Amino acid sequence: MRLRFTKMHGAGNDFVVLDGVRQALALRPEQVRALADRHRGVGADQVLLVEASHEPGIDFSYRIFNADGGEVEQCGNGARCFVRFVREQGLTDKSRIRVRTLGGVISPALESDGRVTVDMGSPAFAPEQIPFETDGLASEPWGEGMTWPLEIDGTTRPIAVVSMGNPHAVQRVADVERAPVRSEGPLIERSARFPQRVNAGFMQVHDRHRISLRVWERGAGETLACGSGACAAAVAGIRAGLLDSPVDVQTRGGGLTIAWEGESVHMTGPAETVFEGVIEI
Repeated sequence: MRLRFTKMHGAGNDFVVLDGVRQALALRPEQVRALADRHRGVGADQVLLVEASHEPGIDFSYRIFNADGGEVEQCGNGARCFVRFVREQGLTDKSRIRVRTLGGVISPALESDGRVTVDMGSPAFAPEQIPFETDGLASEPWGEGMTWPLEIDGTTRPIAVVSMGNPHAVQRVADVERAPVRSEGPLIERSARFPQRVNAGFMQVHDRHRISLRVWERGAGETLACGSGACAAAVAGIRAGLLDSPVDVQTRGGGLTIAWEGESVHMTGPAETVFEGVIEI
């Protein structure tokens, strides 16, 4: 199959974006993995598929596939790239669109400064909404929120669980650069407590409006940035009484700004087109 693609990134979180509006696409997991392969394919953390919507009031449908070929519910950095893609490709002339994902409806908008703001919807905290299995566990208060003890390789880590349309486990660390992201991230991702796996966030708080964050993403490994992970970390920190909105989130790929006043979470950050091409898979 011959595919035309666009390579994009949002704060270093990189994507292969495919136009499923003007061509019918049905990708198998092995084809997604081939596209995402950094040695034999294009290379990406996720593959994004733009599709037409037949739902009133919804402009597009948005499907997200991790590098391992699995389809997931949400990707905040991808959502920013999504709206830039449909504008640059002439699929819409709107600066704000409404997009259906597996995790719900989101509303990305192009700002006058070239950045993109995404209404990511409201976070969810109930364990069954993550989902997170709490049998035999006792929660501890963390400001207005709570943490749960998660056993990882013989060590117990206090985590806050948040859904931003996809599952997140957030923990506070003293130094994000020394955090055991690559060793403990995969163990948290695949903990039996998370039946759909989870994104593992490691958050360092600098002051009431600034954090550093690294995220081990399910199905992709550590990425340079994770938009929904930045939202989850900011929300967890605000609920804990450690942070105030808006929160500047520094990732290894760049900065994101997260605003949350108790309703929808708004994320603002960059979205860049890198190159276009054609590949045979």
